[in-house]
Amino acid sequence: MSDHAVQQGPTAGEYIGHHLTHWQTGHQSGVIDFSVYNIDSIIWSVFVGFLGLFVMWRVASRVTAGVPGRLQAAIEILLEMVDTQARGIIHNAESRKFVGPLALAVFMWVLLMNSMDFLPVDLIPLIWQQIYGSMGHDPHHAYMRVVPTADLSTTLAMSTGVLLVCLYYNIKIKGAGGWAHELVTAPFGTSKNPLFAVVLGVLNLGMQLIEFTAKTVSHGMRLFGNMYAGELVFMLIALMGAVGFGSTTGVVLWIGHVLAGAGWAIFHILIVALQAFIFMMLTLVYVGQAHDHH
Repeated sequence: MSDHAVQQGPTAGEYIGHHLTHWQTGHQSGVIDFSVYNIDSIIWSVFVGFLGLFVMWRVASRVTAGVPGRLQAAIEILLEMVDTQARGIIHNAESRKFVGPLALAVFMWVLLMNSMDFLPVDLIPLIWQQIYGSMGHDPHHAYMRVVPTADLSTTLAMSTGVLLVCLYYNIKIKGAGGWAHELVTAPFGTSKNPLFAVVLGVLNLGMQLIEFTAKTVSHGMRLFGNMYAGELVFMLIALMGAVGFGSTTGVVLWIGHVLAGAGWAIFHILIVALQAFIFMMLTLVYVGQAHDHH
């Protein structure tokens, strides 16, 4: 093999495949493998989570009754927005004491995790490759994905957390007996005939389980799908720039890379904020449904 072939960079497929591979605790044997964890998703989600908590604490500790600064004004607008939505959906004032801050935390956390997509595609992965190589490892096996919400395990874990909150409020508001009765009587009702009552009870329970499962899966999949697609588009735009930068005849591609990258980043601001808002709103809606009696 010639030196030129050895030094040749990765193909487009290899480049994208490398960027879409997680830094994991082991080798994943299937689509679902609970023995393998995506270390990069855990690190970055925890990092931005603490960053959001720090910013909120900092603003709260320096709040003033006078003319607020820009950051305090932005946080106050955000608080008012979340509180308005919570009041319109959660009518139980006692529940809002927990659900309101939960919705705010969900919005901030998802927004910050989504915003990691604005970092240059190769910035942190290249830094990690250098660090990984300096530790005596093969830098080609240094994987690092920095957008936690582009990882299905992250978004499904969050939606499962929302499901647990919904189950808690179902029991708290309706009582264990009341909720159990609802599981076997809604949505089709029941019958005075014992045989029909059993049949309807099985159908009702099946429908309830399907509803809980569908809401949880769709809640996580919606966020994952949008952020995964956005991450992939940024990679394709980065490839345009790589081709243009490496060829004198590809200047047009390089210019297109700059324009497309700037345009997609501006449009992606809407997607990042909108997906955080949708995830928060669905959290409020699902918890609100847990308060309703059927």
